[in-house]
Amino acid sequence: MAEPLFFKPVFKEKIWGGTALTAFGYDIPSERTAECWAFAAHQNGQSIVQNGIYKGLTLSELWDHHRHLFGHLKGDRFPLLTKILDANQDLSVQVHPKDEYAKMREKGELGKTECWYIIDCQEDAEIVYGHNAKTKEELISMIEVGKWDELLRRVKVKPGDFFYVPSGTVHAIGKGILILETQQNSDTTYRLYDYGRKDTEGNFRELHLEKSIDVIDVPFAPDQQTVQYEQTDDLHRAVLIECPYFSVEKWDLTGSASLKQQKSFHLVSVIEGEGRIISSDHTYDFNKGDHMLLPYGFGEFKLTGGAECIVSHL
Repeated sequence: MAEPLFFKPVFKEKIWGGTALTAFGYDIPSERTAECWAFAAHQNGQSIVQNGIYKGLTLSELWDHHRHLFGHLKGDRFPLLTKILDANQDLSVQVHPKDEYAKMREKGELGKTECWYIIDCQEDAEIVYGHNAKTKEELISMIEVGKWDELLRRVKVKPGDFFYVPSGTVHAIGKGILILETQQNSDTTYRLYDYGRKDTEGNFRELHLEKSIDVIDVPFAPDQQTVQYEQTDDLHRAVLIECPYFSVEKWDLTGSASLKQQKSFHLVSVIEGEGRIISSDHTYDFNKGDHMLLPYGFGEFKLTGGAECIVSHL
């Protein structure tokens, strides 16, 4: 019998982290907890199944030895990584490479296209999203002389905003923002600028200027798709993005809805509220902070309750 698989996340501490992840009921390791790796099958972090016959297995082990749960998808690694990020301080300004560059320069790693859903933020919070250079030569010149305020494109954000961040996009999450990030299964990041900050040992963090300049797309062209809305019973679905690497939806449940899982998998992260999944005479409760994989062949099921979820699939 196919059943939803609940995952125990992995937590990462960074100099820019905080304590906001406690709002999801997590027992975080410190007051600098920056990242919750909710669905992770990476050498730097593995989320673990908490229930059912696969309890105790990592997501990588499921992918490697139980591929039927994913509709026998091809590939040497699980394709996605889902995180919740607590930016208690400004993150460094970064850019990620495309697949071809990462494979060549990063020992076979994937590139990194990602997207952000703003769960919560302080008033007047902002992100860095793109840059203002018209040519690669202008980009290099502005970096060399440190014209960061002129170069970086800043955007104010509010809860519920969504941003698609393809590889090659200069970006940074600003202070006071809580984000759910869906991305390719990669941990490849090039740090372009870090505001002159030092780490806990008094050292400047490493920059990757040459690689960053190599992979930055010039000029910047925002690639925001039109959101599509669908209604199924008491479930309001907003299709936020469909791209070659993933599709991401926001689900708002205000009662009950009858659905059918017809994808290779669904990754469901509960960001608010609670509810139940009812399938084949079995009931599974879920709460804010839960992360559930609905496997291939899960079939028809009913959702009940009041909840907000971010859902991704291929």
